[in-house]
Amino acid sequence: MSKTYSAAERVYDEVKEAILTCELPGGELISEGEVAERCQVSRTPVREAFLRLAAEGWMRLYPKRGALIVPVGERESREVLEARLLVECHAVRDIVARPAAIGPLVDRLRANLALLEGASGDDFARIDTEFHQLIVEAGRNSILQDFFTSLGERRRRMTAASMHRDAGVTARIQRDHIALADAVAAGDADLFARLLREHLAGVHEVVEVDR
Repeated sequence: MSKTYSAAERVYDEVKEAILTCELPGGELISEGEVAERCQVSRTPVREAFLRLAAEGWMRLYPKRGALIVPVGERESREVLEARLLVECHAVRDIVARPAAIGPLVDRLRANLALLEGASGDDFARIDTEFHQLIVEAGRNSILQDFFTSLGERRRRMTAASMHRDAGVTARIQRDHIALADAVAAGDADLFARLLREHLAGVHEVVEVDR
C-alpha cells in the first residue's frame, strides 16, 4: 500500500504541475493510460490521483473516456482578479500611510524586477507571483496575506495561460510592474489602484476589473 500511495502522490504532483503551467491546458481530455505511461506506473495510482484532482476542481472525470482538464472560466477569472485588486490596494493604502515602509518595499520590488528581466517560462510566472506577494506581505494584515496566498495556484495558472496565449504578455508584465513599483515609491495609492486594475485586465484579457 505504501508503494501505491507514493506512486499516487507522484502522479498527483506531476499532473497538477502540468495543469498549473498549462502544459495540460484547460479543455484537454487525458486518459489514465496516457498518464500511466508518462509516469511509468500502473493505472491504480493514476486513478487515485485523478480522484483527488477532480475533488479539488482541477479536472472532471468521464468513465471510460478519461479526464477533462477544467478550463479557467470567465467568472472565476474575474472573481480572482477582483479579489486581488481588493487585497493589493488595501495593502498599498496601509503602506503609503507609513512612509518608513515605502523604501524597503520598493527595494524588494526592484530586486524582483531584476530577476524578472532574465526569466522565462514557469520561472517568470513564479517571479511575477512573488512581486504581488511582496506588496501584500508589506500590508500588515495576516488574514489577507493568508487569503492571497490561498489564491496562489489559481494566480499562477492564469498567468501561465496568458503567457501561452500571447508570448508578448511578458513584456507588458515587466512594463506594468515597473510602473506599479514607481507608484508605490511615489506613495500614490490611487495611481497604484488604477495601474493595477489596468494591469490585471490587460494581462488576463478581462474587459474590466473593478470592485
